[in-house]
Amino acid sequence: MRVEIWSDIACPWCYIGKARFTKGLAEFAHRDEMEVVFRSFELDPHGPKGVTAPVVEMLAAKYGRTLDEARGMEEHVAASARGEGLAYRVEGRDHGNTFDIHRLLHLAAARGRQEELLDLAFRANFAQERSVFEPEVLVALAVEAGLDEAEARTVLADDSAYAENVRADEREAAELGANAVPFFVLDRRYGISGGQPAEVFTRALEQAWAGREVTSPGAADGEACEPDGACAVPRP
Repeated sequence: MRVEIWSDIACPWCYIGKARFTKGLAEFAHRDEMEVVFRSFELDPHGPKGVTAPVVEMLAAKYGRTLDEARGMEEHVAASARGEGLAYRVEGRDHGNTFDIHRLLHLAAARGRQEELLDLAFRANFAQERSVFEPEVLVALAVEAGLDEAEARTVLADDSAYAENVRADEREAAELGANAVPFFVLDRRYGISGGQPAEVFTRALEQAWAGREVTSPGAADGEACEPDGACAVPRP
């Protein structure tokens, strides 16, 4: 059975949701018979390449909050991440266009190293002081994931390389009705939106495997990020 996951490196709930899905998958009896594929979804596809802004300042401007209020929003998300055993930096992170990251992830998929690069990119963006919007950082992450450095540089230097793969994923997301990420599709029959609790993923996998209709987990429990960059913030 195949699970496809649409996500964006800039989405904190994709970072958290992947960790929860991994925990849920670990409790699934047929986990060794699963194929997990990661698909592209840009939260800010029209953002100019190479232009970044500090996340806290971006949130303050977007929501009309003070910097302290925006920092508090990030602290709440950070608490959810840390509850899953994930490191999360509130200060010092950038926000920007993620198209190049997605193109590199498609190269990684072609070389069988997609999840390795995805995990490294998430960690760099949310847990480490490494900007995933800098080409040299992306090249270093690619090499850490097991990709060839020269090939990674060639892809990043050519804006058309794997561009259609990214766009195809995004068109497919729209056709499937995905309007927020993370978005999980089980066996091309069932969709689950948001960073659901691990046990919800386990139950959904069991239901899909048995050929039963997957019970809707409920939007209230699935925190997600929308295309305009708006992300759900857990209640304090």
